[in-house]
Amino acid sequence: MSTIDAPERATPVIPGPAPRILLIQAPYYEAVVSGMRHGAERVLAEAGATLDVVDVAGAFELPAALRMAIRKGGWDGFLLHGCVVKGETDHYQFICEAVCQGVMDISGETGMPLGFGLLTVETLAQAEARSAANRHNKGAEAAHALIGQILLARRWSDA
Repeated sequence: MSTIDAPERATPVIPGPAPRILLIQAPYYEAVVSGMRHGAERVLAEAGATLDVVDVAGAFELPAALRMAIRKGGWDGFLLHGCVVKGETDHYQFICEAVCQGVMDISGETGMPLGFGLLTVETLAQAEARSAANRHNKGAEAAHALIGQILLARRWSDA
């Protein structure tokens, strides 16, 4: 789904105790990741969730930090935010593929509710557009996805 086609979503109410969320962010592009965090904070506040935030050096560190956080426990779900902008070398491709595969592997293995907000863009302008304070904010979109996963996990744990 492209950013322009992103639907406007109402934030659902999460029954039960307020979910505790950990945002693991790679603020290499601080303004972009901060914009995504603000979008997520708005959505999570509407849902009544609490948010803890931790920084890692870059996108490559996101999967390992996620694995450590899951082992530690104490959170109902996780958000990952970062941004990789294509440069002149193959580094972009290697990083994007490694991070996405790492996160997907952990998600499939653990089943933990997860919102994945890694921007993989050609230009910084594209990242800025996807982290702006509007309905196209990918941090907010990842938070909505996370809330949906938490709702599903809670529904199935009651069955």
